[in-house]
Amino acid sequence: GHTLVIDGNVYKLHLLPSGIVRKGKLSVIGNGVVIDPWALMKEIDTLRGQGVEISPDSLMLAENANLILPVHQALDQALEAARGKGQIGTTGRGIGPAYEDKVSRRGIRVCDLDDKDLLREKLENLMLHHNALLKGLDADEIDPTEVYQKLLDVAPKILKFASPVWKVLDEANKAGKRILFEGAQGFLLDIDHGTYPFVTSSNTV
Repeated sequence: GHTLVIDGNVYKLHLLPSGIVRKGKLSVIGNGVVIDPWALMKEIDTLRGQGVEISPDSLMLAENANLILPVHQALDQALEAARGKGQIGTTGRGIGPAYEDKVSRRGIRVCDLDDKDLLREKLENLMLHHNALLKGLDADEIDPTEVYQKLLDVAPKILKFASPVWKVLDEANKAGKRILFEGAQGFLLDIDHGTYPFVTSSNTV
């Protein structure tokens, strides 16, 4: 994430783009990011507490972005512990396992929060896979019903920011507007071009 200091005010950002602290600017979280919905809402609440106005007019979240769930964090930590001396230095926040689900086509996306039946079905299939892994790692299994309820609780807060951001960005580009791209990882953390396997789980370049 990034720490911004503006006129003596300190803002600590992890998921939110730095433009969120500038009035009149639209901030967009793109589909390449994996989103922890609870972490995102906590960050929004923290910034609001610092006087930053955040609404669907100032923040858009790609509706096809994949979600980080509690099971991803549990797996991240259990797998890293199992590596012993061969640990790769993961943050334990579930980022790697969430990207694995994305490319394995079993991930849960922001738009899935809008369909309760589909969400339950996808979640049960997801947990069938991951609980088997957790069991094999001697870690506690996770109840899909509990995660489902947590997602239903956070869904209304997240969905109001969800948009087809590809279209918004395309229209802004065609209108000649300036678009600032922001990333949190350097070249050597790119999964293809970095110091593999000590890299992040996406193409940062």
